[in-house]
Amino acid sequence: MKKFTLGRSNEYLEWNSNDEIGTLITEYNNLNEALTRSAETLAKTERDMAWREMAKQVAHEIKNPLTPMKLSIQYLEKTAKEDPERAKDMIPRVSNTLIEQIDNLSQIAAEFSNFASMPQATNEKVALNDLVVAIHDLFRKRDDMDISLHTPIDDLVVFADKNHLVRILNNLVKNATQAIPDNRRGKIDISLFKENNKAVVRVSDNGAGIPESMREKVFAPNFTTKSSGTGLGLAISANMIESFNGKIYFESQENVGTQFFISIPLMKTDDSERDQRVSLDE
Repeated sequence: MKKFTLGRSNEYLEWNSNDEIGTLITEYNNLNEALTRSAETLAKTERDMAWREMAKQVAHEIKNPLTPMKLSIQYLEKTAKEDPERAKDMIPRVSNTLIEQIDNLSQIAAEFSNFASMPQATNEKVALNDLVVAIHDLFRKRDDMDISLHTPIDDLVVFADKNHLVRILNNLVKNATQAIPDNRRGKIDISLFKENNKAVVRVSDNGAGIPESMREKVFAPNFTTKSSGTGLGLAISANMIESFNGKIYFESQENVGTQFFISIPLMKTDDSERDQRVSLDE
């Protein structure tokens, strides 16, 4: 009995006499069997919960790019009917954007099928200018809001996982679009700039803002201010960005809007820096 341990298989005892010790041994064996069943049930419950959490996480990651991808295709289809010549010029840009998003979806599916832990970063040299332009192109064609982009002329290069950056920015821009009240025309700005030795991407909206009481929970799993959704997006984003020594933070004012920031250390370069910026407005 002294060797009895929870969480592992324990030996059953034998006692042939029908006496007080036999009664004690019988109760011990019954307890051993009950605890074994409970341990198996608990283990199964934990596995089921882990699978549900993983499924929610994967579903969230897959859903993020689908809506803007659909909007891009619909806009291209509309342009093809109204202005075929302009549509021809749009095809390469829209195609590249869609292919990049499809590659992200393929990676998520591969990670899930191989039981890979998410996020598993593969860092590389990434020019953030091209990346934020692609994100802007994916979301910009909306009739209910204006989505603008501001980037520096010089490339801001970081060492990070490009696919994870795309997912993070997809999530931030999508959250910004969903934060706009129905009675307000949305104004969203995606800005890239240098601050000290870091590249910073800022996603600003004029939405409802985050209530003071909820701000400490923003990066916690299952946090959401929406009536639907898993609430995993910002928690996933925070974990991803830590893998390349970056950080994510925000500023918010109720009924005025929210600004989310992604800050990533710059790779060292010999190129001279210029402060000029290019603006692309809807």
